[in-house]
Amino acid sequence: MSYPQTLEKLVESLCRFPGIGPKTAQRLAFFLLARPREEVVSIARAMVEAKDKLFFCSNCGCLTEIEPCALCRDSRRDRGLICVVQEPRDVLVLERTGQYHGLYHVLHGALSPLDGLGPEELRLPHLFSRIKENNVREVIIATNPNVEGDATAAFIARLVKPLGVTVTRIAFGLPVGGDLEYADDLTLSRALEGRREM
Repeated sequence: MSYPQTLEKLVESLCRFPGIGPKTAQRLAFFLLARPREEVVSIARAMVEAKDKLFFCSNCGCLTEIEPCALCRDSRRDRGLICVVQEPRDVLVLERTGQYHGLYHVLHGALSPLDGLGPEELRLPHLFSRIKENNVREVIIATNPNVEGDATAAFIARLVKPLGVTVTRIAFGLPVGGDLEYADDLTLSRALEGRREM
């Protein structure tokens, strides 16, 4: 039995979301159809409003509704620190910790020659301008712990160190509450490398 064309179109549209396969899209479609019309319209409006009102800060690359963004405007933030992240959602993750009080620089990706992503596509020239124009004393690299993230981190470090700026990389290791026996070799290696004195 095939679904009505309108339902199939909805399922196909939902499949465009990252991590949403046909079965999940089907569940979401039936969920939406079971909700009151007002709720579905509210969800659709929120999506359109986000698309219409949000843009990337021209300074740091974070998502914002104002220019510059609230983080760049905040005079309490340490302007001598720039944390480099791959995506805007990474900023939200780091902000939730409440531990970082510097500025950010969002690359919008990682170096990946196979995908056609070079330094120019990643806002790296803008990062180097920010470092030179401001009195930045440390660049913290918080790219993902994978081949592309590591290559991006190494590239940034190689170009920033000659400017007399300290370059650090966030430590990677075991999650809180995790057991050693379930950790993979690379995670354990990174945990050992990132150890600190007690």
